[in-house]
Amino acid sequence: MMKIIEIDDQFITLNQLLKLTNEFESGGAIKIYIRTEGVLVNGELDFRRGRKLFHNDYVTLKHNDVTYVIKEKGKPIQ
Repeated sequence: MMKIIEIDDQFITLNQLLKLTNEFESGGAIKIYIRTEGVLVNGELDFRRGRKLFHNDYVTLKHNDVTYVIKEKGKPIQ
C-alpha cells in the first residue's frame, strides 16, 4: 500500500516522518525501530533517524509493507 505525506519544507527527517504516520506509540518506539529494524529509503536499508528525506523520496516500513512517498504540498508527484 502507498500513502502520500505532504510537506511544506524542503525536507523532513526520517524520525519526523515516522511520527506523522501514527504507526508508532512514541518517539522512543520510533528510535528503537529504526535502530533495530531499519527502514527502506528509496529501496536502500537505512538506520539513521536524522536522515533527510526530500520531495519524491519514498520510505518503506518492513513490518507492514506500507510505502510513504514524500511530496511538496500542492504539487504533483514527479
